[in-house]
Amino acid sequence: METVALHTRLREGREADYDRIHASIPAELDAALREAGVHSWRIWRSGRELFHLVEVDDYKAMRAHLATHPANIPWQAEMAELLEVEDDYSGAEPDVRLVWELP
Repeated sequence: METVALHTRLREGREADYDRIHASIPAELDAALREAGVHSWRIWRSGRELFHLVEVDDYKAMRAHLATHPANIPWQAEMAELLEVEDDYSGAEPDVRLVWELP
């Protein structure tokens, strides 16, 4: 299993919308994430900054699975309206690297 950290940023003024939409994700998206090998996905928000921690069997395979999944496409369209940079699924590598951890 992989633990992956991600960082995204909200468009200005969209914080409340993001929180409201994430209060309950669609059941079909939940199922798609689990089918893709996601065990846990947690998101923290500080102002407009979003920090994700994903526990997944295989991050690259998850991205490939979700890129064209019918439950993920409308979700990503909705997120594109809220995020500063839209996720176009072109990259399969996380953008945050582990630098240090307490042994």
